[in-house]
Amino acid sequence: MNIVLDTNIVLDLYVFSDPAAAPLFEALKAGRLRWLATAPMRDELMRVLTYPQIVKSLLHHRRGPAPVLAQFDAAATIFAPAPKAGVTCKDPDDQKFIDLAVAQRAMLLSKDRAVLCMRKRLLTLGVPVHTGFGAQT
Repeated sequence: MNIVLDTNIVLDLYVFSDPAAAPLFEALKAGRLRWLATAPMRDELMRVLTYPQIVKSLLHHRRGPAPVLAQFDAAATIFAPAPKAGVTCKDPDDQKFIDLAVAQRAMLLSKDRAVLCMRKRLLTLGVPVHTGFGAQT
């Protein structure tokens, strides 16, 4: 199954080590899910890793940005940015995740309200949207 992860989900996986993300981590590691991403998604992660609150969390967990980016590089399958989908997100920063998920008919994991409010429209385009691995909400 193909999956697109928004940046907050990636942070849960590789910065915060959120226990709720453990099933997702294991599914990616075991190859049961194929994580699809683009270079602009990686660029966003790189930028977010410099935010003061994220730097503080990285220090707390004794991590740096380089290992997080290395985990992204090892786990994600990089695609060219997808063409604009037939739906538009209120938050332009989230559009790249929607575009790729629609183009690849992939599940989209996100915690972003601007994405979550689009669930019904995205499902009609073949894109289920979830807040966590296996979650229906």
